[in-house]
Amino acid sequence: MKITQISPNIWKLGIWMIIPVNVWFVRSEDGLILIDGGIPKMATGILKQIKELNLPLKKILLTHGHSDHVGSVKEVVRHTSAPVYIHREELQYAEGDMPYPGRKKAQTTIDKGMASPLLQESEGRLQPLEGLLPLWTPGHSPGHVAYYHKEDGVLIGGDLFTTRRGRLARPIPMFTADMQTAVRSGAVIEELKPKLLTVCHGEDIKEPYSQWEGYWTRWS
Repeated sequence: MKITQISPNIWKLGIWMIIPVNVWFVRSEDGLILIDGGIPKMATGILKQIKELNLPLKKILLTHGHSDHVGSVKEVVRHTSAPVYIHREELQYAEGDMPYPGRKKAQTTIDKGMASPLLQESEGRLQPLEGLLPLWTPGHSPGHVAYYHKEDGVLIGGDLFTTRRGRLARPIPMFTADMQTAVRSGAVIEELKPKLLTVCHGEDIKEPYSQWEGYWTRWS
């Protein structure tokens, strides 16, 4: 596993398993936030990096509940007791009450009661927390969330996109519930104009909004 500081307050921890799998640490006022949990074998590396960064883990935020994003969460919670948050639309699938759209069988990826829903404002927008703006970006999964760090100008995209050779690409079709909705959700890069986009499966892209028109034309 490789740890890389990608902005003043954000580190990316990655592992290569046929494709890259990345998770992120975000420095908050009083500790660290972990975004996503990757695959189970990443737990040791995640716990090691928490120790090396010498900051307490305060929260775990999930982009969604697919197994390659929550695999180490149970073990990390066992060692840190950090609370876990996910979009309320995602809970019924991650907890195994319903199969993800397009899949025949339900699969429990998060133990019941382990995760709480992200707080929403009265008009349905997700509440900012710890310097991060959570953005509901459905399509890859019903409750997919990207997280924008305004101070650093970094959009942590989860599976909102993949990237290939420095270019934006669609999320992996095999695991995407509604590709048309997923592509439309990608418009947040045009709205926010982040300095950097970082995703689970791929390399980081600077000024990703400059590629939006071509991406939209190709995939919409």
